[in-house]
Amino acid sequence: MTHPTLRAGLLATTLATAAGSASAQFEGETLYLFNWSQYMDPAIIQQFEDRHGVEVVRNYFNSNGELFAKLQAGGDSQYDVIVPSNYYVPRLINSDLVQPLDHDRLPNLDNLMDAFLDPAFDPGNEYSVAYQWGTTGLVYDESALGDVPNSWSVLFDPTVNPDAPFAVPEDAQVSLGAACAYQGEGYDCTGRDALETAAREVLDAKQRDNFAGFVQGTPILQQLVRGSVAAGMTFNGDYLFYKSEDPEGFEDIRFVIPEEGAERWVDNMMIPANAPNPELAHAFINYILEARIGAQLSNWNYYSSPNAAALPMLDAVLQEPPILPTDEQMERLTFIPSLQGESLEFLQQIWREVESR
Repeated sequence: MTHPTLRAGLLATTLATAAGSASAQFEGETLYLFNWSQYMDPAIIQQFEDRHGVEVVRNYFNSNGELFAKLQAGGDSQYDVIVPSNYYVPRLINSDLVQPLDHDRLPNLDNLMDAFLDPAFDPGNEYSVAYQWGTTGLVYDESALGDVPNSWSVLFDPTVNPDAPFAVPEDAQVSLGAACAYQGEGYDCTGRDALETAAREVLDAKQRDNFAGFVQGTPILQQLVRGSVAAGMTFNGDYLFYKSEDPEGFEDIRFVIPEEGAERWVDNMMIPANAPNPELAHAFINYILEARIGAQLSNWNYYSSPNAAALPMLDAVLQEPPILPTDEQMERLTFIPSLQGESLEFLQQIWREVESR
């Protein structure tokens, strides 16, 4: 039997050797990360750099459409790890813009909750691994709008909001989903008639005098604080993150899950088809899947973790609304469908008409 002190010493030596081997493997290399803004604790990046002796270069996108366009324009050979939302995963796969994952390099994949293993949008997690999940809801300034319904009518009904400036995202499926839900068709509507009607709803909203433009979910929060808009759509984690940073500025700003239904989403880590350093990309993804790192990530950006092993280490604020929806709210939340082929072409066509008119 080995003496406990000696055993601890041997363990420390083994771990140090393993860490040294890992560091030596990637020493001096660079990882190029393409992610949403305000979505990664800088300390996590620093820890990864220190562990492996590498540099992480970060670039940011504001929408899935922007990410997709960048990859199509050659970005699939510029980045090692990207973080698209669930409904863009099949689109990236079918466009040959991403590569299959080597699960042998991802032992921490077992840390994911069952709900995020074998997702419908990527069976077997062949190409993607869950990063964070959350909701997209209605955000508004109560001091400007007063007591309004818990409804998408704040954006689409001029009698509810006759003159306060409002915006909707430029992402077709996000905005059309809200319009579909408002019309009683569900946030995940896919039928042509429902989408056409939703497009007309967004177009009618766009043509009102108080329409402030197409503004994405993160920038809308700064505009709300400045008073340049009074309502829009945003993400639950971003809302809580900025509110914690500026409690006074967000005193009258509310985030709600409209009664007609809203989006539940999961952002995923993927490796572009011609990534400069796919082996380092696998090491990074596996690192994010560590229990301690997964908890650190969510505790910093205020989004929900898909990592079962991380749950005991999450801050209390992540265990309640708006970050963790109630059971009743969960019943109203749906994933945006992944459209392909003619269905996707039809969606893109009607959205181009909305944007151009």
